[in-house]
Amino acid sequence: MSRFRVSVPTEVLYRAIDESRHDVDLVLWDMNGPAPASSIDIVVTPYIVGYAILARLEGVSTRLVQSQLNGYDGVAEILPSGIVYANAAGVHETSTAELTMALILASQRGIPDFVRAAERGQWQFQYHQSLADRRVLLVGYGGVGRAIEERLLPFETTVVRLARHERSDPHGLVYGFDALNVQLALADIVVVGVPLDQSTQGLINDDFLGAMRDGTLLVNIARGKVADTEALLKHASTGRLRLALDVTDPEPLPEGHPLFALANVLISPHVGGATSAMLPRMARLLNAQIDRLVHGDEPANVVLRT
Repeated sequence: MSRFRVSVPTEVLYRAIDESRHDVDLVLWDMNGPAPASSIDIVVTPYIVGYAILARLEGVSTRLVQSQLNGYDGVAEILPSGIVYANAAGVHETSTAELTMALILASQRGIPDFVRAAERGQWQFQYHQSLADRRVLLVGYGGVGRAIEERLLPFETTVVRLARHERSDPHGLVYGFDALNVQLALADIVVVGVPLDQSTQGLINDDFLGAMRDGTLLVNIARGKVADTEALLKHASTGRLRLALDVTDPEPLPEGHPLFALANVLISPHVGGATSAMLPRMARLLNAQIDRLVHGDEPANVVLRT
């Protein structure tokens, strides 16, 4: 009987797996060239390189394609038929929630202003908004939304959750999207963390932003195409709204883009999950997936079957 074969795209992930188990054949494949074998039980895809490389799976017999990303918008159109595709749910939620908190706190407390003043050699006292006592609306309430909520509550905030459909949980009501405009008008901070699909592309448009009160902070940690960039510029360039964006459209944002010039806009380069926490958590997920398939169980996190 042939041994269980797993391909990984980087040497660091190879070493992370190799240190913890020796019952599989690990091979390096970054998917930039032909597959190293015609049959690979689990193929781990590279992190943030685009989905076009998934076409390399054509002709490869595999039991599971394991992504290192949570999002999978556009994957179904590229995957060859007969593929089981899993996302990386459980890997990035903590780091993304950390970044969200950093963006909120930096924006609320004026950290970018202080940094710019310090670069000029100036002591610049300013009064800024607290995070305490603010009403925070989470638009999208999956794993990332729950992780953000867990970190917001100790800051003495009021957290309002909104998802595609209304429901209740032990923490109370989760509003449906039909309550969006009402809740936008009540929020001090709006955090958008929805998956990108046909229903959410362009969700943050002129109407969405127009429903928000003057001075509200919008944080987008979803996908760039969830927001209309021209609408963002319209509402931020007047100073009416503040923005904290980890994702943009286009991405990367071109050098000299007008969003960069706005003092009320804080931009990070899509680094929600790019921390030291990723590698060990990805290794744990992959080890768990190997165990499931070796024992004949269904893999976790399956989001597509082509």
